[in-house]
Amino acid sequence: MNTPEVPRKPSIAVWKFASCDGCQLTLLDCEDDLLAVAGEVELAYFLEAGRASVGGPYDLSIVEGSITTAGDAARIREVRAMSKRLVTIGACATAGGIQALRNFGDVKEFLAIVYAQPQFISTLTDSTPIAAHVPVDFELRGCPITKTQLLEVIGAFLHGRRPNVSPHSVCVECKRAGNVCVTVAHGTPCLGPVTQAGCGALCPSYNRGCYGCFGPMENPNLPSMVQTLRYQGVDDGGVIRMLRTFNAGAPPFRDASEAIEAEARGSEA
Repeated sequence: MNTPEVPRKPSIAVWKFASCDGCQLTLLDCEDDLLAVAGEVELAYFLEAGRASVGGPYDLSIVEGSITTAGDAARIREVRAMSKRLVTIGACATAGGIQALRNFGDVKEFLAIVYAQPQFISTLTDSTPIAAHVPVDFELRGCPITKTQLLEVIGAFLHGRRPNVSPHSVCVECKRAGNVCVTVAHGTPCLGPVTQAGCGALCPSYNRGCYGCFGPMENPNLPSMVQTLRYQGVDDGGVIRMLRTFNAGAPPFRDASEAIEAEARGSEA
């Protein structure tokens, strides 16, 4: 009598590049939901959770962190080659992260200030997102990401469908939560109108302006946002600092901050 063949579980690998590990920890924070996911898949490689290491190919690779060294650039190509699907998670992987602030300065100068012997430090001039190096099947925003969205993305790829992650702004989440607009009511500078939803409008719910943790929403109107912040009394240096935080390397935020600098240079000429 033949024994029925047991269906193979989809394999998942979780990879870390230049980052703080916060997005990987979000997966561990799923707790009971993680146990349900673990029962449906083979966690083939996830060093944050255990020592087990099963070789590829993998059905799904989840990647945290930005590319900051030549070694990183080579390794992400290897990860892509052994992955049927690749999803990037968090601001570092999708926009270069807080470390993308180096992109606006002189890295050699930074190294000379920080390290006694900078000649031994090997790094790239820019911190770049994973998509700048290899094809990416989906980008999940956030600093850190939220576990509900992460579970949705994993479930979607395991079942062969597109993740249901809304592209609207934080302002929509504020309306759903019944929040009074901090900008209209209190004049608080807030990036909510141009920021991707996903956090549940956490900061505005506590009467603070949005910091842009989830990066730019789909088709954000950054010129209008900049003018609004100026109207509220935020000087250009303050606007640039607001745009250059967790998602400084995201093209809409980057381009808007560089446009302000170019405008200042033009007025000085």
